[in-house]
Amino acid sequence: MTDPLRLILVDDHPVVRAGLRALFGSRPDMTVVAEAATAADAVRQAAALHPDVVLMDLQLGDGVDGVAATGRLLALPDPPRVLVLTMYDTDEDIMRAVEAGATGYLLKDLLPDELFRAVHSAAAGQTVLSPPVAARLMDRMRDPQTTLSAREVEILTLVAHGHANKEISRRLFISEATVKTHLVHIYAKLGVDSRTAAVHAAVGRKLIRL
Repeated sequence: MTDPLRLILVDDHPVVRAGLRALFGSRPDMTVVAEAATAADAVRQAAALHPDVVLMDLQLGDGVDGVAATGRLLALPDPPRVLVLTMYDTDEDIMRAVEAGATGYLLKDLLPDELFRAVHSAAAGQTVLSPPVAARLMDRMRDPQTTLSAREVEILTLVAHGHANKEISRRLFISEATVKTHLVHIYAKLGVDSRTAAVHAAVGRKLIRL
């Protein structure tokens, strides 16, 4: 008989972790070996327990988000597969998670059987995406000229949080002129003519979140 898949649950809400643990507790082919509420705890647990799959929320309790935690997990000598399980479906979150190396990206409204299949697929190294996430990625591929690049999303997210061009240039190690050029391209793609309108449009189209 094949050994059950070893899972670590990473979410800063105890009720969510308890619900997932109960859900996986009904499966003989999966076992939850640990839980974590922070990125630091997730990395420590994974380094000690060598799970097959880590289910990762994006919003964590120690100021380090799930994307950064994913990067740290994948830098371990024996890295697990990381399966993002979140309520956020913006381009910003999806692209950051994919670029960090997540094996899959699931939304929390999926059915239990879909989650179980996704965990098995992730453990086997297969990419798994919730249908809305897959649709957003396909839209980006079909019409890249009207979607924001990862850098443009990064800049607009900083704009949305009130950062001026000078501060954005310092944070991203680029010139103010480059920031302004990116903003011109962002305005053109979104059909707007101001920072406020760009943020409003991007939030409405789920390109970024506040």
